[in-house]
Amino acid sequence: MATGRRVERVAALIKREVSDLLVRGIKDDRVGAGMVSVTDVEVSADLQHAKIFVSIYGTDDAQATTMSGLQAATGYVRSELGQRIRLRRTPEVLFCRDDSLARGSRILALINQVTQRRPADPASEVADVPGATDE
Repeated sequence: MATGRRVERVAALIKREVSDLLVRGIKDDRVGAGMVSVTDVEVSADLQHAKIFVSIYGTDDAQATTMSGLQAATGYVRSELGQRIRLRRTPEVLFCRDDSLARGSRILALINQVTQRRPADPASEVADVPGATDE
């Protein structure tokens, strides 16, 4: 299981370094079009590939622009990772959009709508059911 821990350690290092690059390193204006954060990194068992999941806050246009900027910067990001993290071979980098935060917000809003429509007192629901009595 040492390999699993190594993969997790490398993923955590990549996440930290790419987060730093997003703040300080990438000069492409397209990347600044939407607020970007690294949500997760998946590294293959052989450490050859790294999927970097990013959450982008902004309009649909800003998100698309930011993703194209990130995809254009993959060579630079891989090069920087090679200098910052000492591995035999620097993994290939792939940026993937993570929409889970937006989906979670939508689901939470739907839950809030449903709970606002329900009566506040659960006992009133039971009283409305024919044949339901407190015996």
